[in-house]
Amino acid sequence: MKLSAELQALAARLGHQFERPELLLRAVTHASMSGPGRDDNQRLEFLGDRVLGLVLAQALLEHDRKATEGQLAPRYNALVRKETCADVARQIDLGAALKLGRSEMLSGGRRKQALLGDAMEAVIAAVYLDAGFEAAQEMILRLWGQRIATVDADSKDAKTALQEWAQARGLQPPAYVEVARDGPDHAPVFTIEARLSSGQTALATAGNKRQAEQQAAKTLLDRLR
Repeated sequence: MKLSAELQALAARLGHQFERPELLLRAVTHASMSGPGRDDNQRLEFLGDRVLGLVLAQALLEHDRKATEGQLAPRYNALVRKETCADVARQIDLGAALKLGRSEMLSGGRRKQALLGDAMEAVIAAVYLDAGFEAAQEMILRLWGQRIATVDADSKDAKTALQEWAQARGLQPPAYVEVARDGPDHAPVFTIEARLSSGQTALATAGNKRQAEQQAAKTLLDRLR
């Protein structure tokens, strides 16, 4: 099969030329678009999660050869969590290439953190199945890039880290305010604002409040740092 111009552009951003382009098409097809003759990306997501975990576990061991298991575990969790996968997906504009059903389109599916994170894992599996472990490893290390070197600062839960930052400066604990809720009742999208008593704020949008709060806290921390 021949990839659409949109998927060819995505493959270029991934840095991988697919021998089996149908794998990339499946990786960007959400369950809301599956049907006879069209597979969704859920099985690829399952595999991609495992490939990602192996690559990043090895990368962390090689990056810091003196780190203990207790130090490595939170770093690993920070690198493979859905929020990080979604950040990488945004970095390569994966959302623009997603194949979504009407309901997901209307509810802002291209911006949903969980959906983007799942699709990123599916894309990893597509590269792995198309060209093997080394190709997937090369792509992951390139896309995750400096995150591996700087992960220690990001390995704490973002809300906890922001609260510690505020307390260390004599500020009240951060507040998290729902400023918008969009989409249908069965698939709401929340916009949350993290607020510090010193006046700094940051917004984030996700498919559930917890994810939106975490992302807002992380965005605000990044600005403060």
